[in-house]
Amino acid sequence: MKIKKGDKVKVIAGDDKGVVAEVVAALPRSNRVIVEGVNVQKKHAKPSNAYPDGGIVNKEMPISASNVQLVDNKKDSKKKAAKKKNVKGAKK
Repeated sequence: MKIKKGDKVKVIAGDDKGVVAEVVAALPRSNRVIVEGVNVQKKHAKPSNAYPDGGIVNKEMPISASNVQLVDNKKDSKKKAAKKKNVKGAKK
């Protein structure tokens, strides 16, 4: 997976299609990413140290890495995640 934490991506499929935002976390084992402000769902939280009163919390959930496209930070233009080749020409 070529998408890393901190990359700027555009969502190309799903309910949040067209949104350009930053990757909060990358989950390479499951081929998913968590994008800031995308796929936000409500979760019920029990009272704990983090949420003393409990209640309903908005949480960003992961989406498939195939549903996002890298965006060039300089030009804000789309680009493909290219596969790099090593010195001998084999793909990494």
